[in-house]
Amino acid sequence: MRQRFTSSNPRFNPSSGRRPGAVLATAAVLIAVLLVATNTRSTAGQKYVEHDRSHPLPPVITSGECSTQDKAGAPPSDAIVLFNGKDLSNWEEVEGGGPAKWEVGDGYFQTVPKTGDIQTKDKFGDMQLHVEWATPNPPHGEDQDRGNSGVFLQGLYEVQVLDSYHSVTYADGQASAIYGQYPPQVNACRAPGQWQTYDIIFHGPRFSDEGTLLRRARVTVIQNGVLTQDNVAIMGPTGNHIRPQYTPTPEKMPLRLQDHNHPVRYRNLWVREIPSNWNGD
Repeated sequence: MRQRFTSSNPRFNPSSGRRPGAVLATAAVLIAVLLVATNTRSTAGQKYVEHDRSHPLPPVITSGECSTQDKAGAPPSDAIVLFNGKDLSNWEEVEGGGPAKWEVGDGYFQTVPKTGDIQTKDKFGDMQLHVEWATPNPPHGEDQDRGNSGVFLQGLYEVQVLDSYHSVTYADGQASAIYGQYPPQVNACRAPGQWQTYDIIFHGPRFSDEGTLLRRARVTVIQNGVLTQDNVAIMGPTGNHIRPQYTPTPEKMPLRLQDHNHPVRYRNLWVREIPSNWNGD
């Protein structure tokens, strides 16, 4: 049925008792209220207002220097250096806690096959981690049997180290994969023997006092200056053909490097701890 209006304005129905101007005014008021409410929520709990000159300034640091193929760079001034270029005094065996048995060379150290994984003596939680690594040249083997090692965040979550330069393996097992869970976005590998970099941002899991998982671990990986993992949520500890569930762990645990029977080299490892300000959101 065609609706008839007595007003010359086809959008105004006199029987409704509402005029367009009143409706628009009401809408404007509602929008203003919502904007105020949104602004209140965004500033709730904040101690300082915008551009507040009483807000403490961030600490000043020295940013360090980038590495070249011939020379390791310098870490930021506030970094915790994990390898001083001379010895493995900051590392220990995973099994037994004895001195690390990996070989130290001129400014680097490398896996000694069948000596076992090593881990840091210090423990870390949320962090920025820098690692440089190089696979053997000339290369040997193929697939997973080719320059294989791994960086285990908190000893549980592996960022794969592998010679993936013109070498094919399964997607979630190549270099910079979160092993068995997330393939890298791209293959950014350099040739065997060349130094490669991982810059990793890691936020560990959180558990309630009763052991309930409140937050999954998250990781971002930049390999050789290229984003390969973008804040992915780790599904649980990584493994080969297994996917274990989370179990309660401390907020800080050692960093582990894997002995996978290949002489992979490492240098210029350092950590910047990220203050934990997570409030359960």
